[in-house]
Amino acid sequence: MNVEIDHGAAAVTLQSVEAAARTLKGAIVETPFAHSRTLSALLGCEIWLKFENLQFTGAYKERGALNKLASLSDSERRAGVIAMSAGNHAQGVAYHASRLAIPATIVMPEGTPSVKVENTRALGARVILEGATLEDSARITRKMARDEGYTFIHPFDDPAVISGQGTVALEMLAQNAQLDDLVVPIGGGGLISGMGTVARALRPGIRVIGVEAGLYPSMYNLVKHASLPIGGDTLAEGIAVKEPGSLTRSIITRVADDIMLVSEAEIERSVALLIAIEKTVVEGAGAAGLAAVIADPHRFRDRRVGLVLCGGNIDARLLASVLTRELARDGRLARLSIDIPDRPGQLAKVAGVIGGAGANIVEVYHQRVFTDLPAKGTELNLVIETRDAGHLAATVTALEKSGYRVTVKRSAGEL
Repeated sequence: MNVEIDHGAAAVTLQSVEAAARTLKGAIVETPFAHSRTLSALLGCEIWLKFENLQFTGAYKERGALNKLASLSDSERRAGVIAMSAGNHAQGVAYHASRLAIPATIVMPEGTPSVKVENTRALGARVILEGATLEDSARITRKMARDEGYTFIHPFDDPAVISGQGTVALEMLAQNAQLDDLVVPIGGGGLISGMGTVARALRPGIRVIGVEAGLYPSMYNLVKHASLPIGGDTLAEGIAVKEPGSLTRSIITRVADDIMLVSEAEIERSVALLIAIEKTVVEGAGAAGLAAVIADPHRFRDRRVGLVLCGGNIDARLLASVLTRELARDGRLARLSIDIPDRPGQLAKVAGVIGGAGANIVEVYHQRVFTDLPAKGTELNLVIETRDAGHLAATVTALEKSGYRVTVKRSAGEL
């Protein structure tokens, strides 16, 4: 993305972040930063969680958006602003522009989750759905800014925006100055640029580790001079950026110690764990930091690790799918294929064995046509719920001892 930048990396300093904190005071939530005893015990390190999903718009993005909006001149405010965003930046700009009586237009990629589109409209912005990717939307946004005189509020490649995002680290280090690691999701790079700048100034010895979805290793490629493929459907659409910022890249090369890549399965597991353990909802990007610790627990062993739950705006249907797939991975939900004679009473017998084993039948259907079984046989397909993998194995054993041939499909991909 070729973005014109008025200021260089030198404009992002501890002082600019502290000034942003004064600007934001009272207008954003100073979110909790809490120790997770259960996650710490599970992962072998001291996990601290920054709950940015509890901002009014559900994400940290409103910090940078408000800091930029507050810097505008009176004439710029009257003319209005425009932004491109996959969702969280959009809501941050819309919300605070409305508070400040600044007209706002948001250009969003056509595939943006509906919850983010509707939330942005509800916050008072005009929403235009154009472009297959964020980069396509950016081109449209820049043209509209030129043609209609709007101020372009970039989601990450702007010193005022980066300084606003850096206030997350100010709060974290004020609450726990003994952190060994900051693990920060990377999309365009604004959050880690701001947080890393603060960390380097206040705690030079702290490790700053960025995290990208494995399908979108854009900053990883730039910083590490790699050429991994970029693209695909990721749960972490909030950090699915093909072309990260040029300003953020220059800052990240100075402030970040490393960039990790995490898989979709690790992101899904992290979303599910945060709901199950912390009773908090995060989107895929918000779970990326925890996914990094899950991916390489040895790297973080016995260290004090600060994670940013950077957003919580996940579509309800997608969240339901993630949770169901996690049940399957844990052996708590499985599909059984059972060969039975096509005679009355057979389903009741199978149900009796399953019930006797303490499992629960969730779904049931027969397959008589598309099967290799004899004409007098049928394939019984069941989805059953069990306590864990051991309980599932015991249930299958009970069925086999009753004379049934059972095929188990328990991985998420097989459901």
